[in-house]
Amino acid sequence: MIDALERAVPVFKLYGETQHWPTPDLLHCELIRERSGPHDWHIPPHRHADLMHLLYIRRGAGELHLEGVGHPIAAPSVLVVPAMVIHGFDFERDTDGYAITLSRPLIGELSERLGAQEQAFFQPAHFPLADQPEAAAIDGLVTQLHAEYRYPAAGREPMLHAMIQALAVLVARRAERRHIHQRPHRDKGYTHLVRYQGLVEQHYREQPSVASLADRLGITGTYLNTLCQRLAGVSAQQLLHERVMLEAKRLLTYTRMTVSQVADALGFSEPAYFTRFFKRHTGLSPRAFRERRA
Repeated sequence: MIDALERAVPVFKLYGETQHWPTPDLLHCELIRERSGPHDWHIPPHRHADLMHLLYIRRGAGELHLEGVGHPIAAPSVLVVPAMVIHGFDFERDTDGYAITLSRPLIGELSERLGAQEQAFFQPAHFPLADQPEAAAIDGLVTQLHAEYRYPAAGREPMLHAMIQALAVLVARRAERRHIHQRPHRDKGYTHLVRYQGLVEQHYREQPSVASLADRLGITGTYLNTLCQRLAGVSAQQLLHERVMLEAKRLLTYTRMTVSQVADALGFSEPAYFTRFFKRHTGLSPRAFRERRA
């Protein structure tokens, strides 16, 4: 049975928005006031199919809403909101802190690197940091990460990856000492979606068909598409295309590969087909996108 609360909340692409992932980066970092301030410090309940949040509250307080239940929060603290968890926020006015959003590829990378610590980092939670050994390190690391994200310099991508990995380890260490919220129960449809996202991550460069991936899950393409529409708010094909587009943007931004080389790397039989695909999703040709990013 589909949960009524899950059915009622929107699926957002970014923190509090319906727009697509805005940059070729695998993470997004912003001040809480930049997003919440214009909305009277309120972010309504929503969920993400393939993004997770890591929020650091330096000063202020408020309430975190998880799966319809409110949890008071006070600074300093860290909030972990995994993908698919219904969540919302009510912050005190002028709350100071950062919201870091991680994309699906980066979530998978961190999961592999954390190993046994994964369980601690990927559960919805609120971790107070007052008098905790990780407090100073987390404060400094998040501040540095935001500066690196906001003011790009040489080596930006490996630096961001190194810092988010270090931050994940620190949060996992804090989590291992105290679990506040347990992972919410999910139905089999959610399990299928997560497995599908994993297959997309493994095979998107091969231009697989949705039917072939559904077959590997032991379900029909029609059922997979229904699950994606219900849980992710988009079709199975759109999820696949979004991953291809993210990688295309990254290759065009961070490498000197030609458009033909990017097309070949992403499994397109002809550069012209890749150009049409890219323009249909962005409104720009690959070359125009690259020039604009530069």
